Amino acid sequence: MVEGSCHCGKVRFEVEALKPDVTSCNCSICHQLGALWAYYDASEVRFIAGESETVAYVRQGKGMGDLAFHRCPACGVTTHWSSRVASSTRMGINARLLARALLAGVRMHRLDGADTWTELEVVYL
Repeated sequence: MVEGSCHCGKVRFEVEALKPDVTSCNCSICHQLGALWAYYDASEVRFIAGESETVAYVRQGKGMGDLAFHRCPACGVTTHWSSRVASSTRMGINARLLARALLAGVRMHRLDGADTWTELEVVYL
């Protein structure tokens, strides 16, 4: 298992392994958050602490569906996003909250979420 946490450790989660791909999106919210998103089914992510205490910002917009971006109420770090669409179990965890060494060799997809919703490039971290 791989564990991630916000800066202060109040919100902690674990996944079986880091996915081989992460996404860097440049939409208006992701650009400001600076997160690297690793996508999972919600059943693949286990919160060890603090999930019920996160503060959610709901993003509604074209191409985004209804997403809730969750952050720690103490340190303010964005930990994950969840879908507010009842039929979706997809979620994204902020891969920057995992050990840095885990990101070595991972494929990063740069997504143009600000304009075309197309992949701009793929680079290896």
